[in-house]
Amino acid sequence: MEIETADKYLLKVLNAFPRKIAVISPDFIILATRGSIIGIDQNNFIGQKCHKVFFDKSAPCEDCPTKQIGMKQNLKIGQVLTGKLDEKKMPCVFAYPIFTDGEIEAFVMMDFGLPRLNYLEEKLEHSNALLGNLINSSVIAVIAADMEGKTLMFNEAASQISGYSMKEALQSLDIRDLYPGNGAQKVMTKLRSEEYGSKGILKSYKADFKRKDGEIIPIALNAAIVYEKWEESATVGFFHDLREELKIKKELEKTQVQLLQAEKMASLGKLAAGVAHQLNNPLGGITLFTKLILEEYELEDNLKDDLHRILEDAQRCRDTVKELLEFSRQTRYLVHPQDINKALSRTLFLLENQTLFHNIKIIKNLSPELPLVPADIQQLNHLFMNIILNGAQAMDGKGQLTITTHLGDDKKCVSIEIADTGPGIAKDVLPHLFDPFFTTKEEGKGTGLGLSLVYGIVENHGGMITAANNLDKGASFIIQLPLAKDENKGDKCGK
Repeated sequence: MEIETADKYLLKVLNAFPRKIAVISPDFIILATRGSIIGIDQNNFIGQKCHKVFFDKSAPCEDCPTKQIGMKQNLKIGQVLTGKLDEKKMPCVFAYPIFTDGEIEAFVMMDFGLPRLNYLEEKLEHSNALLGNLINSSVIAVIAADMEGKTLMFNEAASQISGYSMKEALQSLDIRDLYPGNGAQKVMTKLRSEEYGSKGILKSYKADFKRKDGEIIPIALNAAIVYEKWEESATVGFFHDLREELKIKKELEKTQVQLLQAEKMASLGKLAAGVAHQLNNPLGGITLFTKLILEEYELEDNLKDDLHRILEDAQRCRDTVKELLEFSRQTRYLVHPQDINKALSRTLFLLENQTLFHNIKIIKNLSPELPLVPADIQQLNHLFMNIILNGAQAMDGKGQLTITTHLGDDKKCVSIEIADTGPGIAKDVLPHLFDPFFTTKEEGKGTGLGLSLVYGIVENHGGMITAANNLDKGASFIIQLPLAKDENKGDKCGK
């Protein structure tokens, strides 16, 4: 009696179970079902083929779990096989065999529940869409490819760096085309090696990246190999464009050099001021008493020549002291609006008749509509005279000196270029050209203060000075002076 009651309840459970349940013979005949199914009385399809009744197919479904179970060897009791969800094949179902005396007597089949599967599919699609949006919105370029080089993933940042649209990249781009030469091969070699970190991972690797237009740009690459069942199936790379970073680094290095130069000038200025004042008094005495001897005594000509030589050397020393005082910036600057063209013309007038300039052709390309520049005229004269004399001495008194003025491209600065046709500036000399006491002249023929003084004058006016070799011959000095000086903001030309 108890067994009958239990069987009764089991039948009720099966009938209440909200899934299709059927018992199928090994030759696909329906032996039993869960009461009434899909509105059809079970008596109408017991004894019929399952694939005909459930799926209106003339042959067993391609991925039928029952067929798979029949092909399995040594199948264990209770083992379950699952079919795939595919509209062209069959809904996803569970199937397991019923054994009698160790032999398969029949199969139990139960559907997965398509509404639940639809929900899971929608959730999976939503997750994939979210992941796709996250990757596409990344500011880092993300590119994935299979092992044949076919692009599988390509976000907007990758499009901006490479020049390829997302559509053409996914349709036709080979990942190897993004690396010049054998760059792709080098990346894969490093990815597969344990010498560069964990195998299959590459971090912060500096490489060249080839854009669609052929431009080669520097990148930092983080990459990994994607494995499926321990086999390489794809690669994914995260690319960071280094152009802006390198540009900022270069500007910082330039600023650092300028700060170091300014620090040198300030330190040397303090030293120069003290030395200059200590030298002025004895030099004044030497000059005074030498002149008195020449005026009050009758001397032989050779002795007079010696005294004149003493005066010349003393004057040379005083000129050096004057440069030191100018360099130390202890003199008062009188800043007024100045005509740069007029200042250059005045300097050239004083120099061009000297012996050194007799065989030098001077070409003046002075812009007639040049705005006035706030500056100290004495300092400008000293600045231009130093550079023009340097150019004439570099040419050894023979060649061409070209002086050009124009308004800067930003309309905020006046640009002065003084170019010579001399031998140019040696590469090892160029970085030290404005260093105090640095000179390439023979001992006794230069103090090395001229160009450092020039640098100090330009800096004090809020400007910039650079030197470079010309493409054909000689060297050029380019000076930029601001049209307005704002001490509060500290803005300078060329910065």
